[in-house]
Amino acid sequence: MGQGVFLKYQIINKLDLYSIMKMRNVIIFVLALFMGMGVNMGMLFVGSWLLPLPEGLNTSSREALKAALPLLRTQDFIFPFLAHAMGTLTSAFFVTTWATDKQLRYSLIYGGLFFLGGLTTIIGMPSPVWFSILDLTLAYFPMAWIGYKMAVVLGK
Repeated sequence: MGQGVFLKYQIINKLDLYSIMKMRNVIIFVLALFMGMGVNMGMLFVGSWLLPLPEGLNTSSREALKAALPLLRTQDFIFPFLAHAMGTLTSAFFVTTWATDKQLRYSLIYGGLFFLGGLTTIIGMPSPVWFSILDLTLAYFPMAWIGYKMAVVLGK
């Protein structure tokens, strides 16, 4: 009877450890998402400060932005691209560094989540075709993979 009780507690302890690891991954996943979104917003803020839009440009509505699109310069798209790329990279790096397992999967999920956000933005707000293609092909899945690889290399 004593051995059965010991086995019962051993199984419960393993389940508790498994639950703790899963809960940690959930918390890390959510924190990494907020970190990536924060980096994204921060980069957009810094970009608007370092490279202000041309004087008199109205971007208050979708229609106004559509009318102002020909007036936008190439450099006006640098920080939006960097914001999307760095947000994804930050989330992937953080989740790879701190999650207990499935780091590549989580990193690529971030690539997908940020890709969906970028796709929604491109559909909802006008942008040049070259920027849309560049953004959707380079800012999300490649950056998620690079963030994963950076964390793996730096973690060794």
